[in-house]
Amino acid sequence: MFVVSRALLIRIYVLVILASIINWGFMFAVLGRIRAISNPIYRVCGTVLKTRRQFLSTMDKKSSILNWVDPKDKSGEFKRQTSVFRNWIENKPDAEFPAEKDRYHIYVSYACPWAHRTLIVRKLKGLEDIVGFTSVHWHMGSQGWRFATSDEKVAGENVTPDPLHLDFSHLRNIYFDQNPDYEGRFTVPTLYDKKQNRIVSNESSEIIRMFYTAFDDLVDEEYKKVDLFPKNLQQDIEEMNDWVYNDVNNGVYKSGFATTEEAYTKAVTTLFTSLDRLESHLSTSSTPYLLSSPHPTEADVRLYTTIVRFDPVYVQHFKTNLRDIRSGYPYLHKWLRHLYWEIPAFGETTQFEHIKKHYTKSHGQINPHAITPVGPVPDILGLDEEVPAVKFALGKK
Repeated sequence: MFVVSRALLIRIYVLVILASIINWGFMFAVLGRIRAISNPIYRVCGTVLKTRRQFLSTMDKKSSILNWVDPKDKSGEFKRQTSVFRNWIENKPDAEFPAEKDRYHIYVSYACPWAHRTLIVRKLKGLEDIVGFTSVHWHMGSQGWRFATSDEKVAGENVTPDPLHLDFSHLRNIYFDQNPDYEGRFTVPTLYDKKQNRIVSNESSEIIRMFYTAFDDLVDEEYKKVDLFPKNLQQDIEEMNDWVYNDVNNGVYKSGFATTEEAYTKAVTTLFTSLDRLESHLSTSSTPYLLSSPHPTEADVRLYTTIVRFDPVYVQHFKTNLRDIRSGYPYLHKWLRHLYWEIPAFGETTQFEHIKKHYTKSHGQINPHAITPVGPVPDILGLDEEVPAVKFALGKK
């Protein structure tokens, strides 16, 4: 009787797997022939093939991570997906996610305006010793955000390998670790519970509210007084958040990722109408902040992360070039510089290297050669600096 060695069988199965890449029909035909020879090895290889099919299926689903507009959508409009994880941290001992020191960790990107919000509020509320954070590398590839390696020197605090999962190379690993069948996007910010090994939330607007409400019993007295959502302005903040999100925060993306002229024109027109509205609003504000508040509110935080990226990136990369902030919107420009230069939570969490490199080197459909423009110089002007045209208009030398 002809005897096939175990080593030979393994070689046969390896060859079959390789051949399957080219011809699935051939694979199943050969497997049918040799199955009877060694059922145990067949089961092992069958598991390998099943895993391979699952992997390819997953990769096929996830290969669209950089398709910002559905290719089947004839409108060419960018449509942001809804966040999947929407749990809440509460200041209650019996809460599913109670507020505790050193229990939560937030994954962010310095490049991402949505994640940037959480870093600002974390600092404004004095949560640096209560909620840890890790920033991913600025580059987003076909597998989404990746962690920096231990030998990479990247600007910014905590741009490191994942300190909680040393074998994880990408943010996606955290999502799949919680749910192997997860089919959504792998987004920052991602708020993580270290005790339960669970994702709490990946919705930035809700994370910042958790940060400024749930941890007050754990912060120093000076930070308890920081009120980003004062009662007398809550309705105004909610109303402003609504149109600023749709027309400005998300509006720059609608403009930049549009794949038809009609979608782009509609988005960019709406964007600049809303910027004009903000400029008019700030021109009548009795304080340096939106809504005439004596201090920054949630509305200032949510707008800042878009406006600080406008001149360095959005003007050229997203084609939002009807005007820039520094020469076309004097009140917005003054508001921006006040936040950046005079309130550390804003300026110290802004990393222009991440911002410029991420957009220009991650969006291949917009910038296929991944060239990062040199300008504008500087990324943000000083408090008393103006571009020449504005200097002339103001009669300054």
